[in-house]
Amino acid sequence: MIEKRESTLQDLHTVLDYIRWGTSRFNESKLWFGHGTDNAWDEAVLLVTHALYLPVDSKPDILAARLTMDERNRVMDMLEKRINQRLPAPYITNEAWFCDMPFYVDERVLVPRSPIGELIRQRFEPWLVEEPLAILDLCCGSGCIGIACAETFPDARVDVSDISADAIEVAQININRHDLNEQVRAVQSDLFAGLAGCSYDLIVSNPPYVDARDLAEMPAEYHAEPGLALGSGDDGLDFTRRLLLEAPDYLQPEGILICEVGNSWLALEEAYPQVPFVWPELEDGGHGVFMLTREDLLACRPFFEKGAG
Repeated sequence: MIEKRESTLQDLHTVLDYIRWGTSRFNESKLWFGHGTDNAWDEAVLLVTHALYLPVDSKPDILAARLTMDERNRVMDMLEKRINQRLPAPYITNEAWFCDMPFYVDERVLVPRSPIGELIRQRFEPWLVEEPLAILDLCCGSGCIGIACAETFPDARVDVSDISADAIEVAQININRHDLNEQVRAVQSDLFAGLAGCSYDLIVSNPPYVDARDLAEMPAEYHAEPGLALGSGDDGLDFTRRLLLEAPDYLQPEGILICEVGNSWLALEEAYPQVPFVWPELEDGGHGVFMLTREDLLACRPFFEKGAG
């Protein structure tokens, strides 16, 4: 293997050589793309430019640039890691983008990719009646949703919470990175257990929602992510059931809950046919994000209590 690598390094000289080689090997290895790119070429561009400390949108002229041997080895290390370990590219670069903002990520948190980002950019219109002054990002992982909300609503106090102490450490890294310590607080909490006495105008959650069958069938790249943040029982709704029951106690009057349930949205509607879920149309792709008001949640509490029992 060492001899083969050395031969490859001698044969490949330019930036384009390594992007082409990476693309070919990614396709040959049948990698899965769903953590920032959706094809082998873009994934190779991302990793090669990162290894060379170049912008991903560098001018085409750079493609003909020849690499030093140190650069070739650094690029090859990243490409081989993607192939051999089936790690999502953001775990290799330790960076992902969400709402046009960079975030530090590693294997302790999911790679940011929630379609909730589109709703943040739209300022949750038309559902938010007034500018929110208190926001909760529940099951925050990297903190990307809460931090993007803080940038969008600079007068709001934002809490980001997660049951995982590891996730809270990563969220704090990103709070520090974006210099938001005076606005954003990271709290370790199992659902609302660590948030007693708090009340919010807006609760946004991307909780675990993958059902058991989908979890078992996911490509290897997804199994590199923390299982605690993905799976949620046979139908993917174990956490969401608890959230629906408890959320109104932590919402202000006219407050709203925004929650992503992905492919489990059908199971959710089947479980609660009486509940007036609002499913925003997502122009940027994605699905399975619902909205409910505090008043909706309170009116439907008998159904949630029955489901919890």
